[in-house]
Amino acid sequence: MENITAEKLTTPELEELLRERKLHEARERMSEMMEADLAELLSELDEEHLSIAFRILPKELAADAFSYLESETQQTLIKALSDKELNFLIENLFLDDTVDMIEEMPANVVKRILSNTDPVTRREINELLKYPEDSAGSIMTTEYVRLQEGMTVQQAFDRIRKVGVDKETIYTCYVTNAKRELLGVVTIKDLLLAEYETEIRDIMETNVIYVNTMEDQEKVAHSFDRYDFLSIPVVDKEHRLVGIITFDDVIDVLQEENTEDIERMAAIIPTDKPYIKTSAFETFKKRIPWLLLLMISATFTGGIIAHYEKALGAYVVLTAYIPMLMDTGGNAGSQASVSVIRGISLEEIEFKDIFRIQGKEFFVSLLCGVTLAIANFLKLIFIDQVSVTISLVVCLTLVCTVIVAKFVGCSLPILAKKVGFDPAVMASPFITTIVDALSLLIYFQFASHILGI
Repeated sequence: MENITAEKLTTPELEELLRERKLHEARERMSEMMEADLAELLSELDEEHLSIAFRILPKELAADAFSYLESETQQTLIKALSDKELNFLIENLFLDDTVDMIEEMPANVVKRILSNTDPVTRREINELLKYPEDSAGSIMTTEYVRLQEGMTVQQAFDRIRKVGVDKETIYTCYVTNAKRELLGVVTIKDLLLAEYETEIRDIMETNVIYVNTMEDQEKVAHSFDRYDFLSIPVVDKEHRLVGIITFDDVIDVLQEENTEDIERMAAIIPTDKPYIKTSAFETFKKRIPWLLLLMISATFTGGIIAHYEKALGAYVVLTAYIPMLMDTGGNAGSQASVSVIRGISLEEIEFKDIFRIQGKEFFVSLLCGVTLAIANFLKLIFIDQVSVTISLVVCLTLVCTVIVAKFVGCSLPILAKKVGFDPAVMASPFITTIVDALSLLIYFQFASHILGI
């Protein structure tokens, strides 16, 4: 959404203002920007101008924009800030943003950050850092509004006004007892529509959806999608409320998970860095392992062709249709695997559905295979003008290859998930390699029996 209240400040304009020492004008122009847009603008500045621009910003805006910056830019700023400035910055960051930042920083920078936080904040940061990566505990924040069931609505409003300014969200408040056990939730809407004398226990929702600290972050994201939450409470093994996860963190999780799946499906080892900031050598290291594995596995295809060398010598025309059969099989398998992988990621498909999916894919593959075979048969007879027996070999192979490819494509991701592997690994490159070998075996078997070679 465009900011229609002011003309967008560009990097050259900001640099010119800073060079001419028009700091007040630069501050005013930057103050009119949204935090995310401001972070993008700051990240394009060189180190000298970045430091000046960040320092002249209003302190609260600077802290908000800082959380949107890439790790490298954050690290540059931290090195430039004084201990006093760093302390103020950390105090104004939400705790989960601070933890996310620390996880990306080298040890010497982390040490300086922690040394400039108060003992309470330092202890909370250390607690969050203990949770496994990709768990609910690792992305939660401890900054939420906690109410007691015996409070009146008036008392609840008083508490929200007192502590809400430092919390990540006040739209949903969480009700606990003296042991911090989660009892219910109450929204600002509930409070506004109730009488001031009403007790929280009378209006709170007790059927609370929550997640455990060790829950996988991808499952947490699915909970947000399923229930349309703005936030979700996180509890420990004793059902004590220890934090909340907000929708902005879940958006980041979804983006990370989707990027990781896309990279795995393309036979690339996932990386946390943006493509444009990843060096050529780092990119090489992420891609070469799978390329080597797929190249070695492709030697099976060459071995099959070598084994049937005599058959190809007798009917050289058979060679011309190998690429078409292999490509069609690979494409058919990829269609099935991508559909199933997406269904698994959305939790629409489970292992118990495997036979139902295989049956569906068999029917689909039969229709696709027969349609392709008919079209190909007409091409072979009238355009390529090959014999009916050769056409029969190619078309029968085509039908069987499509059936086998879709069966393999729909089954492998489900089986991979069952044994604990990422289903995205069983995508196009891997499926294609398997199907290539199977399609050749089918091709030469039909050729051997029908052509008598």
